[in-house]
Amino acid sequence: MSVSDMKQPETISTWYIDPDAEDAMADGHAPIWRHLIGLVPEPDLSRQAVLDFGCNQGGFLRHLHALRPFRKALGVDIARQSIDKANALKGNLPVQYQTDTKLAGWHAEFDIAFSHEVIYLIEDIEAHAADMLRVLKPGGVYYAVTGCHTDNPLWPAWRKLVAERTNTVVQDRSVTDYARVFAGAGFAVSARKLAFDGFIPYQPGGWTPDYATALDYYSQTKIVFRLIKA
Repeated sequence: MSVSDMKQPETISTWYIDPDAEDAMADGHAPIWRHLIGLVPEPDLSRQAVLDFGCNQGGFLRHLHALRPFRKALGVDIARQSIDKANALKGNLPVQYQTDTKLAGWHAEFDIAFSHEVIYLIEDIEAHAADMLRVLKPGGVYYAVTGCHTDNPLWPAWRKLVAERTNTVVQDRSVTDYARVFAGAGFAVSARKLAFDGFIPYQPGGWTPDYATALDYYSQTKIVFRLIKA
């Protein structure tokens, strides 16, 4: 059975097989999160409800609230220990966390939603698109970010690394595949390159074979979808 034929479980213990990698992942994503927040044209979230799909340990919502405080937020993730850590770290933030990624019981609740490097792991992407459309208010926006797609020249090697290092199941989709699925669900679809303009740390033994490739990945390969519910 190939990796893409395997089924993603409803919940997992941790994303990474090595649990210490969870903290390292959050630290590595922090500059990308801040850059993404800077790209979002919605400046005032003070009266808005926010959804973070695939929230892991809650780091993105903590960054978002620090930069653009929101009224309330929900973070969902299939990793049970990640949700436990997110709850332990949230302090007094107006955030709720759960492992129910099907978002049962939520309807037209959120003004804005985010996912970062999550959609490539979702087996039933059509159901995910329908769920996200359902939980957003009319005019709500979903920002889905991924560099894990078949248009990425690193993808053949990366899909093996994801399978080896994590407790997840990868899916093979192109940028166009995602656009078609979200458009078919009823979203108005647009996208841009992340075009991260910050400094990229040199990390030998990371996900890219050389440093030049890492620089190209964050500036050219990583895509931000902007999906609007009519």
